[in-house]
Amino acid sequence: MSGKNYQNLKEEVWDTDICSGCGACVAVCPADAIIFAHDKNSKSPIQTGYCKEVTDNVPCGACYAVCPRTREQLKSRMEKTGLGKYTRIFAAHSGFDVEKRQSGGAVTAILANALEEGLIDAVITVTADPWTQKPQSVVITKKEALIATAGSRYAWWVPTLAALKSTVITQKIEKIAIVGVPCAASAARVMKTSDHDLLRPFGRAIRLIIGLFCTETFDYEMLIQDKIVHEMAIEPWQISKLDVRGKLILTCTDNTTREIPLHALDDCVRNGCHACGDLTAVDSDISAGSIGSPDGETTIIVRTTAGEGFVHHAEKTGRLVIAEHTCDLNAIGKLSQKKSERIHK
Repeated sequence: MSGKNYQNLKEEVWDTDICSGCGACVAVCPADAIIFAHDKNSKSPIQTGYCKEVTDNVPCGACYAVCPRTREQLKSRMEKTGLGKYTRIFAAHSGFDVEKRQSGGAVTAILANALEEGLIDAVITVTADPWTQKPQSVVITKKEALIATAGSRYAWWVPTLAALKSTVITQKIEKIAIVGVPCAASAARVMKTSDHDLLRPFGRAIRLIIGLFCTETFDYEMLIQDKIVHEMAIEPWQISKLDVRGKLILTCTDNTTREIPLHALDDCVRNGCHACGDLTAVDSDISAGSIGSPDGETTIIVRTTAGEGFVHHAEKTGRLVIAEHTCDLNAIGKLSQKKSERIHK
């Protein structure tokens, strides 16, 4: 056990406004006492009043143990910025049609193949209401549903890992792939490597961690209502695609594009993002993003033997196609370095 509880988590992370909002603490709390309030001003979870350790003196500390933003975890994060450890980097695309794919559709290809072959039973990912663009964490168990909901919605903040609670504890799903931004990947890695009794069931159930390149995430209400609807006169249902490539690129349903410089969105960025120096999700099994690859391709960074196995299976079936293009490591490295400077400051 960690010897620390939600009070320490609140002091170190919530009260200092560096919470990543990954949702891991929500998932692992055995009392279901940590939640995100449905309030646009809520920047971190809240504790509803009951804690096994504080109230009943029953050892717990799961919420503190899983958080990627505690003092100890942040110290280790400083040593893992940049490209991180990897075995190979390449550009790839899906070997089948993925209508709503974000770049090359390579992540969808790897996961669809894994579902079809029974390598995993479920994928925890983020999708969005096509009318409002409001994001939510979802559990997908069918290849067809995965392909239908393809397309990154990770520009918006959502507590992705909160869905692990129902997936692992209620549904008893034992082979899970997680797709998330770097903070979610880091928390999932903590689950897999921790010897904390209450984290072990989650760690055993997580078979694959796919981390997505991320510069920062944006508050849904502030970006949609204040910037896009009010200032740009674009309704949420008119947006078909969002991408962050040094700027926010909106593709509309009429095939027109609009660009917003990232500095113009500073007030929409979650404060917790400023405590993150990880662009490429160094704690994942496979990292993926559009930086460093030409249009129509996804940059894939394979980091672990597990990641290599999933890529190999998808290559073998032809669902994942390795491109002839080489990735621009300088472009990835330059942006990685720029982001890593945040945490060192």
